[in-house]
Amino acid sequence: MTVLSFDKDGVDVVYQATEFRMERALIEEATGTDFRDVTDHEVLKLVEPDPDLSGEPRRIGDILQAKNSTN
Repeated sequence: MTVLSFDKDGVDVVYQATEFRMERALIEEATGTDFRDVTDHEVLKLVEPDPDLSGEPRRIGDILQAKNSTN
């Protein structure tokens, strides 16, 4: 199972018991899209070779907005 934790500067990832950080610029370069418009599914595809994409994709901008409204 892969765990993604988003913040305004990038994504903390736990993949196969390995923790690492994907910076905002890396994600934008890899996807060709502004960071806030990238979806969680797109990030998951960058991490996993064959991800299980269940549910609707969510924009990072929407995830961050929801996260900020609960704090």
